[in-house]
Amino acid sequence: MIEIENLSKTYSSRHGCTKALENVSLVIPRGAVYGIIGLSGAGKSTLVRCLNLLEQPTGGRILVGGQDLTKLSGKALRQARQKIGMIFQHFNLLQSRTVAENIAFPLEIAKLSKAEIQSRVTELLPLVGLAEKANAYPAELSGGQKQRVGIARALALKPEVLLCDEATSALDPQTTFSILSLLREINITLGLTIVIITHEMKVIKEICTHVAVLHQSQIIETATVESVFTNPQSPIAQEFVASVFPNELPVELLQELSEKDQTEIIRIRFLGENATQPVISDLIRGSEVKVNILYGSIDHLRSTLFGSLILELQGSPEQLANAHTYLKSRGLEVEVVKNGA
Repeated sequence: MIEIENLSKTYSSRHGCTKALENVSLVIPRGAVYGIIGLSGAGKSTLVRCLNLLEQPTGGRILVGGQDLTKLSGKALRQARQKIGMIFQHFNLLQSRTVAENIAFPLEIAKLSKAEIQSRVTELLPLVGLAEKANAYPAELSGGQKQRVGIARALALKPEVLLCDEATSALDPQTTFSILSLLREINITLGLTIVIITHEMKVIKEICTHVAVLHQSQIIETATVESVFTNPQSPIAQEFVASVFPNELPVELLQELSEKDQTEIIRIRFLGENATQPVISDLIRGSEVKVNILYGSIDHLRSTLFGSLILELQGSPEQLANAHTYLKSRGLEVEVVKNGA
């Protein structure tokens, strides 16, 4: 659906040049909810604004539905942008307009008839849960309601792609969850491709199907969300996963355990049905190792169960090897945290 090829963006000033993006390449499948995560200053907002050419790239190509936006200008670019809706962090609503009038605004710019505008606004209000707020003004709305207006406005022209630039950063946790649930419903019911820019891994966990990690202006890791959570490759991705599933043991405990003979500390991650299976009891019976559970958690990635355990294994080298073989045969990711003495 969206292909980004060697995208670069450099800002020039009297103090010199700053690279905001450097040779970024991504393929975002049609119908995906694609998260792009990074620390502040990584280039996330620049990237999302380049996707609809609100920012003109310095180099590279952006193809949406096979059309190269970087070759368009004027009327052709404005028409292409109608297929790309955008939701902003701070809502950007017109304070002098009602909810219905804010939603109608892009339709007016597109010069639809009054009847068409009324029909589309009437259709969108219940979709975003604002049927009773049509005549309210932004000052009368909560933060979550304002963002729902922003979502409806972004959907007004029936886009194929929805861009979300830190769309939940200004909201409290409960409201964030409700907005993410709404976006997930929109993705499913309308088949929209959604691109979410965020610095919060919990947003990725709740809604995304794929994720790209942006660090220091470059993409350093891309994968499905399940793959990144079960086996993060880069140090920054590991930090993001740990921010949602903290699973580090105290240094003193690690040192004490590592001094034991024939002891190994491992981390295993569960996904899907493995999270509800009697893995530990089967491990003990199958490999005859002694198992001490040091840490455990279970949560979800979208609607899929996800769990993490840190275990102390005690046994002979052969028994420890059998334990690894068994765990891997169950499709579990196994990471050795510490080898014993």
